[in-house]
Amino acid sequence: MSFDTELEAFETYAEALPNNCVFLVDTYDTLEGVRHAVEVGKRLRARGHELAGIRLDSGDLAWLSIESRRILDEGGFPNAFIVASNDLDEHLIESLKNQGAKIGVWGVGTQLVTGGSQPALGGVYKLGAIRNAAGEWEPKIKLSEQAIKVSNPGIQQVRRFTLNGEFRGDAIFDEEHGCPAPVESMHPSDTTRSKPIPEGATHEDLLQPVFRAGNLVAELPTLPQIQSRCREQLTQLHATVKRLEHPHEYTAGVERTLNERKLQLIQKAKS
Repeated sequence: MSFDTELEAFETYAEALPNNCVFLVDTYDTLEGVRHAVEVGKRLRARGHELAGIRLDSGDLAWLSIESRRILDEGGFPNAFIVASNDLDEHLIESLKNQGAKIGVWGVGTQLVTGGSQPALGGVYKLGAIRNAAGEWEPKIKLSEQAIKVSNPGIQQVRRFTLNGEFRGDAIFDEEHGCPAPVESMHPSDTTRSKPIPEGATHEDLLQPVFRAGNLVAELPTLPQIQSRCREQLTQLHATVKRLEHPHEYTAGVERTLNERKLQLIQKAKS
């Protein structure tokens, strides 16, 4: 805005950063800004550089991205990407994708920094078991007026069950007692709700030691390996669980026999 024209501003920016030109095109007229970006991109190309892309930060992002893509492609820049920003969150991004938006890079800022609707993740350590003088584990439990805050006793492990390439549920069990079949996962805060794990499902125990007695005992994955595993795991969740609006609740709870021992401990503590 300190230049007389947008075209002059883009040209000056291109001279300063010829290999990193992403032009913000919505200062005056968005589509005219895209045309100016194409014009400067051709001058960049003549000097041996390439237009990286454009950025949309206001207006109808779906329609503007489609029109911008057309202008860029017709101008000879099919590889120039379109960045979108403007208070994006997961709901807006899903909506834009469903509308066929031609956006290659999502600029999530405010909602990522502040956490949006979930600004804090609560996590509390509770004692599950303690060794007695004889070296045996004694299960412990914490009571609360809130069912979700009643702790689970024992040496706990989480077992994930898979059938036909799809995750079918998780169950918390006590390693001292094992996870007997057939497996029934009880809702963690409502013991009247339960769901059986289908017979024939394979399983994987999720909790793996990283440190023991202060020593690293695990081989730490690289960031690309973490990213690849996350993507692969997401493909094994049913689509109804992953949708943003009214998703199905994924089965995750306490294994039935552990839940029975938990209820016994609750009764014992109350008596």
